[in-house]
Amino acid sequence: MFENLSERLERSFKILKGEGKITEINVAETLKDVRRALLDADVNYKVAKSFTDSVKQKAMGMNVLTAIKPSQLMVKIVHDELTELMGGKAVELKLESRPAIILMSGLQGSGKTTFTGKLANLLKTRQHKNPLLVACDVYRPAAIEQLKVVAQTVGVDVYTEEGNKNVVEIAQNAIRKAKQESYNVVIVDTAGRLAVDEEMMDEISRLKEAINPDETLFVVDSMTGQDAVNTAKEFNDRLDFDGVVLTKLDGDTRGGAALSIRTVVTKPIKFVGTGEKMEAIDVFHPERMADRILGMGDVVSLVERAQMQFDEEEAKKLEKKIRKNKFDFDDFMGQIQQIKKMGNIKELAAMIPGVGKQIKDLDIDDNAFKQIEAIIQSMTPKERQNPDIINQSRRQRIARGSGTKLEDVNRLMKQFDQTRKMMKMVSGMGSSRMAQMANAMKTMKRP
Repeated sequence: MFENLSERLERSFKILKGEGKITEINVAETLKDVRRALLDADVNYKVAKSFTDSVKQKAMGMNVLTAIKPSQLMVKIVHDELTELMGGKAVELKLESRPAIILMSGLQGSGKTTFTGKLANLLKTRQHKNPLLVACDVYRPAAIEQLKVVAQTVGVDVYTEEGNKNVVEIAQNAIRKAKQESYNVVIVDTAGRLAVDEEMMDEISRLKEAINPDETLFVVDSMTGQDAVNTAKEFNDRLDFDGVVLTKLDGDTRGGAALSIRTVVTKPIKFVGTGEKMEAIDVFHPERMADRILGMGDVVSLVERAQMQFDEEEAKKLEKKIRKNKFDFDDFMGQIQQIKKMGNIKELAAMIPGVGKQIKDLDIDDNAFKQIEAIIQSMTPKERQNPDIINQSRRQRIARGSGTKLEDVNRLMKQFDQTRKMMKMVSGMGSSRMAQMANAMKTMKRP
């Protein structure tokens, strides 16, 4: 995400390296390159020009302190302007009604139904809500079935009226059911089209007027670049939605939609989808996104994702086992599953300051733990709970069962033993569980 833009901006700032002060000439040269970088990232031309004009105005009006280099000052100004361009601060959902109603809108293929499930999962797990999904896409084949599968995946209920084509009636009946059965959030999934058309707009406009939602969200595929911005404007002109959701931000996106859409439609980006898993959803924080674009990482979001997977009771049990040197392969497998739930491995690594640039050309497979898991799953329950009994003959059997080589099993056993010893040592020093696992994972290499 934003890799090309990050590289181009970094090259732009190098123009000021070695300069003793900011002048109109070197600023103009730098910002000319910055503008090109933004345009290459598919940022709206007017937005890019306004952005660089604002940066120039602030740079020329600022005295450079002797302790700060001109290039560092420019990075600071660009960072602040990027943050402001994307909205300045995170904007929360308004969920004041009982039940609160969220209306989803967007084109077909934007990831609207999947995001509906992600949002339900987020509200359920982070805000302890009891959401009810409503199937109002009555046209697309298998749309209702898809929503049922999504709802089942995240463990929430879905309201359907198969055969009924009146979406207003379906939504009103669902809201009535929510009031009767103590659901506190209703999320209405609507039909999309392959392009904006009058029929779709009329239907969703009538639906919005009938149910008066607390939030109307527009879901858009960020990989469509400026098309996403244009579509958002058309929807906003008719619907006057409350916020934008950018999906597929983990893909090969140039970032133009994220940087342009706030200015064009004057509505905040509220969420971003960062993968296919139901946990792959983030609240949109403009300042953190600016950090990522400028290669500064995003440690806060990384910690938040880790905390989402943190179970205090399990952590206490694990710490006791570590202290007694009883950490086993079942425990280790549990840690792998928690890491995988945090999201795309390469994206997680890129949140660490300085790492993104180092790994940009590496092909980090999302199945990086697959071989380790295969080896562990080929062990018997007794072997997983008692790693010390795994002798040479058992290792040979495990290698055959996992489709790996004996040296792969030997390498994992050696690394696991080193990890266990180090975790016991760290635990004795009173460190937190997160510190233990972070240090432990540094010793693990893919077998």
